[in-house]
Amino acid sequence: MKNSNWLDANSRHLRLAVRTLAKTPGFTATVVLTLALGIGANTAVFSAINAVLLKPLPFPDGDQLMQINQRSSRNGNTFVAPVRLLDWDRMNSSFRAITGYYTQDSTELSGDLPEKVKQAFVAPRFLEVWGIAPAIGRDFTNDELRFGGPDAMLISDSFWRKRFNADPGVLGKRLRFSLTSYTIVGVMPASFLFPDRDVEVWSPVFMDAPYAQPRQNTWFNVIGRLKPGTTLEHARADMAAVQRDLGRSYGVPDSELTVEILPLKETAVGGVRQSLWVLFGSVSLLLLIACTNIAALLLARAAHRQHEVAVRYSLGATRTSIIWQLLLEAFVLSVSGAALGVILATAASRAFHRLAATLPRADEIAVDGRILLYTLTCAVLATVLCGIIPAIRGSRDTRSSLAQAGRSQVSTRSAIQWTLVGAQVALAVILLAGAGLLVRSFQALGRVSPGFDMANVLTFRISSSWAESDMRQRARRTLDFLETIPGIERAAIAFSFPGVPTEFPTELTLLEGRGGSEPKIMVETRFVAPGYFDVLRIPLLAGEYCRERPDPAFIGAVANRSFVNAYFPGVDAIGHNLRFPNPAAPPLRILGVVADVRETGLNKQPVPVLYSCGTAAQPNAYFLVRTRTEPAALVETIRRKLREFEPTRSVYDISPLEERLTDAFAQNRLRTVLLTFFAVTALALASVGLYGTLTYFANLRRREVGLRLALGAVRSRIVRQFVGQGLLVSVIGCAAGLGLALAFTHALAGMLFGVSASDPATLSSVIAIMLAVAALASLLPAVRAARVEPMEVLRDE
Repeated sequence: MKNSNWLDANSRHLRLAVRTLAKTPGFTATVVLTLALGIGANTAVFSAINAVLLKPLPFPDGDQLMQINQRSSRNGNTFVAPVRLLDWDRMNSSFRAITGYYTQDSTELSGDLPEKVKQAFVAPRFLEVWGIAPAIGRDFTNDELRFGGPDAMLISDSFWRKRFNADPGVLGKRLRFSLTSYTIVGVMPASFLFPDRDVEVWSPVFMDAPYAQPRQNTWFNVIGRLKPGTTLEHARADMAAVQRDLGRSYGVPDSELTVEILPLKETAVGGVRQSLWVLFGSVSLLLLIACTNIAALLLARAAHRQHEVAVRYSLGATRTSIIWQLLLEAFVLSVSGAALGVILATAASRAFHRLAATLPRADEIAVDGRILLYTLTCAVLATVLCGIIPAIRGSRDTRSSLAQAGRSQVSTRSAIQWTLVGAQVALAVILLAGAGLLVRSFQALGRVSPGFDMANVLTFRISSSWAESDMRQRARRTLDFLETIPGIERAAIAFSFPGVPTEFPTELTLLEGRGGSEPKIMVETRFVAPGYFDVLRIPLLAGEYCRERPDPAFIGAVANRSFVNAYFPGVDAIGHNLRFPNPAAPPLRILGVVADVRETGLNKQPVPVLYSCGTAAQPNAYFLVRTRTEPAALVETIRRKLREFEPTRSVYDISPLEERLTDAFAQNRLRTVLLTFFAVTALALASVGLYGTLTYFANLRRREVGLRLALGAVRSRIVRQFVGQGLLVSVIGCAAGLGLALAFTHALAGMLFGVSASDPATLSSVIAIMLAVAALASLLPAVRAARVEPMEVLRDE
């Protein structure tokens, strides 16, 4: 019975809250839209954090999956040799199973036209590590894992549907590639989200093949699944002991290697963690500003409802019931704003897929049950933040005001309202400071001289395979052919793009010897075709550009200025010979010196780089061509000509070099755009809050202003008084916000380029913008207050 009475009472309260809010549609719409913006933006960013950082990997017991790398002080190669992978799997006591994979873009030829397919080559125990079984068919057999055994392949669910129209009889069909064909033995489930989401087919690596036996041949990304109950620290100690045993047994290179183990999830998302939490902190500040703004509006509304509250007290209402009624109104507003916010967040999550395509796991961003629960939590918190103070102040017993119900009787105590305005200003300053620094950083990045000419350079890839024996000759023929196409000046091959963050440090040994006190030669190495410097127009400073193996005894190389300054100061570097860590590799002879290029990223200073010259093609190599016209105008011509030249290969991943560099910093751009949007919104909300508060107090003081004017006060002085009041609160808010902003921008320090986290010019500009907007927001209510007609006010009294 008590529960029924409680429900009935609350149902009446709820209906009354809805009716009361419906009587003030303008106020209700303003609050709902403000909350929708705050909660929607907050929910959208949280949906990204949930998908990228909080959700476990989409595999059974995904927290047990570890990335296992080998590390050497002599180079940055983290790939693992097949025989070493087998040793790790056999000798460790911490992992249930260890496997590996590598990928390449291949051309599938069984269709009407050659089709580019991303293929993964996998080591034994592959599906055991991932904890996944094929949805149709089976895993690889032992015979299929042996050199010379049957060729078998697993295909993805998307490839099965796209290529075979989800035919359940797909098992046993064959896919034909340039050098071999594979029998389809299984279809992976749609839920199998391989780390490289573009992979469509998987085939085994023959670990017993002759080419897989040298311990220097490294190509595997290695993944292991921990045994239940095994800690990461135990696994690291165990694998360190295993590698020490391998070092004692095999000597170099194993004796020079250490093992690095990281949670697979961390390796996938670690690079974006800080950016996402910064965005979440920013959007939470925006929601707090929205709640503060609404609390001020509700306080003003509560002041106007004192007569209504007094009547309810006279009719026997208790203060608890009145507080509950006012909180229910705030709850209705919050839930309505949250519902609209979910719609905005759903649209924003779709936008994330486009704007943040480079984010890991971006395709998993969605509004699901956890997000809806989070949104409801935001609505409850918004109810408390927005409604508790107005409810307490608005529920005071004011029955004495029934006898004197004039507007002049409304209390003019304003400490809470002005505190809320100051808080909005302070929070807006924090967001403006962060956005300003990111914008300045992005501008500085755009003004950087990369050291090369990226205009009119088109990049693309041509499918090939590691199994091809004539990759080098084919690449040379392709480069020669490309340079015969009208509109192409020069062509080259590279494995990374200058200006795009890529690091591959390698220790080189000077064959002529170095003094014991001289530093080790640690450089970034780049493997490029001879035309690389012509394509990118990198100036030659001394010697000559790359040539194709001028002497079989060595490989030609070109050093940059930073390399010469670091390791050959005051000495002619040309003619010196260096060797890679792999003693089987031919030595490098420096043929020339070129200007510095920001090879490791536009946001980093040039470092010592040595370019190894030669057409050492690999399946994932990029072709770069300099065009005489806009690169986009030659795309179809290049496709058509290359199809005629090599009908069994596909041309793909075509993009101007300028777009590659833009995409490389897409995370920076997204962070800057979103934080700027949040900051502008916060500035607008703070100015609206200041405008609304001043308007409210101008209305409260209408009688006072009328009397002052009747006694001879100057209207301009009244305007200055109101504007000064608004600016005083804004100045205090700016001072508090500036102190908080210094702490906030400190978290941005690692994301900035060319500007410090406490840049005086940016912070002073933020304060100036905030005060200018505050002055404008204060001016209109001040002018309106000063235009009161004294006689009209006195007649009202």
